[in-house]
Order: sequence, then C-alpha cells, then structure tokens
Amino acid sequence: MKKVFTIVLLGLIALLGWQVYRKVTSEVAGPLGRRAQPAVAVELAPVRTASIREVRELTGSLLPRTQFVVAPKVSGRLERLLVHMGDTVENDQLIAVLDSQEYAQQVEQARAELEVAKANVAESESALDVAQSEFERFKTLREKQVASASELDEAEARYKAADARHKVSLAQVRQREAALKAAEIRLSYTQVHVSWENGDGPRVIGERFVDQGSMLRANDPIVSVLDAGTLTGVIHVIERDYPKIRVGQTVVATTDAHPDREFPGNVLRVAPLLQESSRQARVEVAIPNPERLLKPGMFIRARIELDRHDGATVVPYSALVKREEKQGVFVVEGQQPQARFVPVQTGIVAGELAEIVHPQAFQGRVVTLGHHLLEDGSPVILPEGREQPHASTRGAAPTPQAEPASAEGRP
Repeated sequence: MKKVFTIVLLGLIALLGWQVYRKVTSEVAGPLGRRAQPAVAVELAPVRTASIREVRELTGSLLPRTQFVVAPKVSGRLERLLVHMGDTVENDQLIAVLDSQEYAQQVEQARAELEVAKANVAESESALDVAQSEFERFKTLREKQVASASELDEAEARYKAADARHKVSLAQVRQREAALKAAEIRLSYTQVHVSWENGDGPRVIGERFVDQGSMLRANDPIVSVLDAGTLTGVIHVIERDYPKIRVGQTVVATTDAHPDREFPGNVLRVAPLLQESSRQARVEVAIPNPERLLKPGMFIRARIELDRHDGATVVPYSALVKREEKQGVFVVEGQQPQARFVPVQTGIVAGELAEIVHPQAFQGRVVTLGHHLLEDGSPVILPEGREQPHASTRGAAPTPQAEPASAEGRP
C-alpha cells in the first residue's frame, strides 16, 4: 500500500508540474505560437557620407636610377687610383692611371714609321718627276722621228711605274698616320675617365674592386658608379590590384632608416606582364633623393592610392556581418526597437569604414555591437544615452574624421 501511495503521489506531482509548464510557456509565446526572442542590448552608428580611399602598402627595394662599372680598355699595371668608395665624381673626371711606358713607346715607333713613309713619298715624287720629264722628252723626239717607238714605250712604262710607286708611298703615309692615331688612342686609354651621356649632375662611387699596383686586363672592373640623385623603388603588385596601377600615380615611401620621414614619388613604369610563378607584376617608382638620405638596397614600404570615392555611403566596418552566406548589416529604423537584416554590397574598405555600393538609397542606423546575437527581426535594447539621433543618417554633413588619415585598403 505504501508503494502504491508513493507512486500515485509522484504522478500527481508530475501532472501538476506539467500544467504549470504549459501555463508559463503559453504566456511567453507569441501570437503565432512561437517562442518570443529576448531583446538584445546593442550599439548603433549612423549611415553617413564621407570620402574614402583604397590604399595599398607594398614592400620593395631601392635601386639606383643608373649604375655602371668603369673598366680599362687596355691591359696594364694600375699606377694610381684617384677615387674611393663614396666619393663624388663629375662627368669625364680622371679616376685611374695605368702604366703607359709601353703605349708611349708604341706611339714613338708609329711616329717614326710615319716619318719614314713621308720620306718615301718625297723620294717617289722626285722619281716620278724624272720619269715624267723623260717620257715627255721621248714623246717629242718620236714626233720628230728621232726616237724609236720602242724607246717611247720604255719611257712610258718607267713613268707609269714611278707613278704607281708614288701612289703606294702616299697610301703608306695614310696607313702610318692611322697607326699613329691608334697608338695615341691606346696611350690615352691608360688615363681612365668616368663619363656618361646625360651629364645631369655628379654621381657617386659605389664599390672599388682593385687597389693600386694591381695588374689589370682589358675590361677588368675598377669601380662602380651610380646615380643616387633619384632612386628607383621596385615593388610588385598582385593580379587583383594590377589594373589599378597607372604611370604617374603618387607614391609615398617610408624606410626603417628614417622612420619619421616620408619620401614622395611617382609610378615610373608598369610591367606589361605578370610573372607566372608569383602572379605578380613589377612596378618601378621614381623617388627623388636630393638630400641623399636614401641609399640603394634599402628596404621600403610604398603606399599607393588605388582608388578614391568622394561622397560615398559608408558604415563602420564593425557593422558588417554574415547571415546565411550573405554579407549585410542590421538596421534599426523607426520608433520600434527592432533590427532588420539588410544584405549589402561593399566597395572600398578602408580602416574602420566600409563603403556601401548597394543598395544605393541606403540610410538609417546600423548595429555595431551585439549583432552576433541578432537575427532578422530581433528586438533590441538601446543603452541609455547611446542611441544616435536620426539627424546623423545619410544626407548629414560628414564629420572632420570622415576620411581616415591613413586609410589603407583591406586585402
């Protein structure tokens, strides 16, 4: 009997608890019989207009605008080296001297051979005059029938031979003059000068490869010369950003060597192809360096403004959420504290702002905090003193902070 009584009592308690549960759930159920959602405390921000920029910060290296190696055109011992690494040089400046004794002797020899050739010319010219006079005399005697035809022919042959020897001696003079000129040029090559086509200011010795006393062959490097007045920054852009890079775009470069300085420049060249291995394109930036603060080989960070939209519709980046694979924002409109999910299409995302390009007539207030607990139609609670007035929605004048000072596009 006690067991039966206990079972009946437990059954009555369970039935009573079920009735209480049914009553409580029926009171909190909505008009359609669904369970009501609890209100979520959120923070709001107005949709507004502002100027927004898409900026990329790319890394790269600095190269000299021009760089070349100075080398001798002839072999010899390096007697003097007049410059050192870091020295400034002017166009056509003497920087090295080779041993010139052998080449000076070749010049003297060529000059002597030229004198001999000129003496041969004088001798052949005298012989030519004698042969010509004899030929003219035999021609006159033949007309008077005094000399025979064979004697005239012999005189003519001697004249032609003398004339040929004279022409050969003249050619030998020109040949010796050319040899003398070549010897003088080789002698001048022992004086090594640095020169470039466009003489637009001094340049700098980058490296020194040899020391005085070294035996050099032709084309052995002596020093390297570079132009550091304007440097070339080499960066690489990915395929997505490649169509937005144009020649002449403004670039701002920074480097760890001078963290407090910015160095403006412009896009100089854009490669017409992307490397297949990296899917990146080479971009060269001209960076003026009048103070010579930047050095070739430095690592740089280059900021490029790829796009800019003035009067764009923007919301805080923190307002963007995803629901069912759709990107959007929760909008609170009207007097009823209820959040509505609106799918959006974003444009430029810069810093803490995101541009809304669709829908175009977008306005209201968006949820920036607490949206992870929201669904479409969820009730919201606005914290005391944090509800933004409707006057700050689209169409209101942008605040001075509308454009971030260093708004960089998100990848």
